[in-house]
Amino acid sequence: MDRYDLVVIGSGPGGYVAAIKAAKLGRKTAIIESGEIGGTCLNRGCIPTKTLMHSSHLYSDAKNFEEAGIHFVGISFDMEQLQSRKEEVVQKIRQGITSLLESNGVVIYQGIATILNNNFVKIKNGTVLENKNPDKDADKQLCQADFMNEDTSRSDLQLEAGKILIATGSKPAIPKLEGTELPNVITSDELLNKKTLYKKLLIIGGGVIGIEFASIYSDFGCEVEIIEAMDRIVPNMDKEISQSISMSLKKKGVIIHTKARVTQISKGENQELICEYEEKEAMKITSAEGILLSVGRKANTEGLLAPEVQIEMEGANIKVNTDFETSVPGIYAIGDVIRGKQLAHAASAQGISAVERMYGMEPSVNLSTIPSCIYTSPEVAVVGMSEEEALAQGYCVKTGKYPMLGNSKTVLSMGERGFIKVICDSTSEKILGAQLLCDRATDLIGEFTSAIVNGLTIHEMTSVIRPHPTYGEAITEAVEDVEGMAIHLMPRKR
Repeated sequence: MDRYDLVVIGSGPGGYVAAIKAAKLGRKTAIIESGEIGGTCLNRGCIPTKTLMHSSHLYSDAKNFEEAGIHFVGISFDMEQLQSRKEEVVQKIRQGITSLLESNGVVIYQGIATILNNNFVKIKNGTVLENKNPDKDADKQLCQADFMNEDTSRSDLQLEAGKILIATGSKPAIPKLEGTELPNVITSDELLNKKTLYKKLLIIGGGVIGIEFASIYSDFGCEVEIIEAMDRIVPNMDKEISQSISMSLKKKGVIIHTKARVTQISKGENQELICEYEEKEAMKITSAEGILLSVGRKANTEGLLAPEVQIEMEGANIKVNTDFETSVPGIYAIGDVIRGKQLAHAASAQGISAVERMYGMEPSVNLSTIPSCIYTSPEVAVVGMSEEEALAQGYCVKTGKYPMLGNSKTVLSMGERGFIKVICDSTSEKILGAQLLCDRATDLIGEFTSAIVNGLTIHEMTSVIRPHPTYGEAITEAVEDVEGMAIHLMPRKR
């Protein structure tokens, strides 16, 4: 039986980053993966979705070619080729992660892991991934196809672990509705792999995943309809952001229903899918070729724990303390299996912090400020507190806002309407939050994240020279606008 200082279960952004961190600290580390290296984010989430979105945005932007002085005869897309490119991107990144794990001495196992107790993990039909080409370049090292090759000689393995880290991620939640088992009623996992597009896609759920697929399908000229139970789409975002995304999607022809509840899905006479829903106290019906179930994700813990391992839960999530340790000493959990933001970069940061904590180190990453991004067109990125949240917490706030149609780079790039909004504490003048709706928002948000983490003030933000012409210039304009704003409301008691 092999013994390790740390056994990580799950090779997504949280798991593989944690494993590498532990190995760099000199700990003998193993990682167990039941599917493909890279987890959900790489194989069924962030990377394939954004790869397809890149293509869909290019196709949509082609409508502006004539205005830019570029002439062409006809334009089309090949969905099979788009899927092939997506797989190439995923495979390249997957090989890179595998190479990183191997070069840091992390032993990779494939199989289904079950935690027997706080010191032993069983791997059903387990096998170890060996680096057959240690002297080759990273892109020529053992690829996932070798990793996944069927091995009839496999048997159950058992590892001894000083500590165990759960990083098994999440999977799409299936709502309790009649008809969810019908053909073409699918989750994002299946939709990402389709080599043909539905002529009309109905999306149940207007969260981030739902609107990103709405963006892809509408860019390619398909009909899209969204049914959202809350009073607006992406309800966890700032209200102004939500309204702007809604306007942008409607401009592309997307039909959006809010405060609407789906009651049933059935098959029509012509094999189309029929969706019954309640909106404004009236029962309505719509139809589509395909229906995307996009009502959220749930922790992936099925079969993870042996019956005798009783870990305290928070609903469907594993409960952890501030060190990411569960109620069972020596067993830790990070990422989507615990309560909090279900984001790849959040899981990576938690993985680093958990490893540092379990080995007596102070965390090197500030986990209090986590940016969120949506890759629509224009992009959306937010960090810190919104104006409403800051006021609710008792801050006396100032805000600054700059419309992106006044930004030279946006104008010359034929960008859409958008803005950058900054919130600061009027007493200390420190940045509290920012909301961005503009091109390259997901890249620009890092500057505001750094500002909040490091306690930068308005003056410190305006003292920076930003190059011209760039989208980043709008940060200066938005921050400078704070200086001319009146204080909003009186501070509440803290």
